[in-house]
Amino acid sequence: MKVLILGGTGTIGTAVTTELTRHGHNVIGLSRSAASDQILLQLGATPYRGDLRKPDHWAHLVREVDGLIQLATTFDDDMAAVDTRAIMEILRHAAQRETPLRLLYTGGCWLYGATGNSVASETRPLRPIESFAWMTKNGQSLANAAQISAAILHPAMVYHQDGGVFARFIQQAQDGDPIEVWGSISTRWPLVHRDDLAVAYRMVLEDSNLTGSFNVSTEDGTSVGDIVAEISKRHSHKAGYLVRNLKHVVAKHGNWAEGPTLDQQMSAEKIRRLCGWSPRHAQFQNAVF
Repeated sequence: MKVLILGGTGTIGTAVTTELTRHGHNVIGLSRSAASDQILLQLGATPYRGDLRKPDHWAHLVREVDGLIQLATTFDDDMAAVDTRAIMEILRHAAQRETPLRLLYTGGCWLYGATGNSVASETRPLRPIESFAWMTKNGQSLANAAQISAAILHPAMVYHQDGGVFARFIQQAQDGDPIEVWGSISTRWPLVHRDDLAVAYRMVLEDSNLTGSFNVSTEDGTSVGDIVAEISKRHSHKAGYLVRNLKHVVAKHGNWAEGPTLDQQMSAEKIRRLCGWSPRHAQFQNAVF
């Protein structure tokens, strides 16, 4: 397939781009700089110079490709407006196609809100944290579009060999500082390794009959306490941890910081059953990070 990827040089995007090119897909990656051009070229993709904030400069590619993967977000105050404008331009160009565009949109586990002792499946109503509520609206716009075959992937908390969601814990452990926990040490996070997530994106992309929502997690819910303990063990960390409440982390980091404080569990039974997705990193304790 000829695939346009938005966010192809990001934390998840580099793994998805690599997975697609390894399996023979022709990947075009949106790029804002010469440095991003080089990353995409090294991953086997073709850079296309453009900015997510200016979709009128690149959205015409929607009429030329077989598929599109949206993995990009600005994580600035304008992220809702930027994504919405990009989606509107994609919809406008897709309407001019003779065949439906295969499109994967990225949501996330935080769109379910806190689940507590319940394990979220795709049938669970979405209760997103306020700072990401726009994702549900944009995803629904894509799902309702006549000339788009859309699937929405909800990744769990993503870790990888360079840390990912564990990066802050790892840095504090290496520095000998107390590991800062947001919310509670008993908070549970669904987890997925970046490479396993990339395989999920490829498998769903390749089957246009797969529409709707797909959770992607290898571990339904792992306590932050277990994560902190594993990182402390790996780094011979003796400084313990300290807990920051929701009010503190939101005031310091912004509204998005509510996400890591959510006590969540999330099942990926659907994608396992329909795609045969079988992740290699079943337990984070056995992975390199």
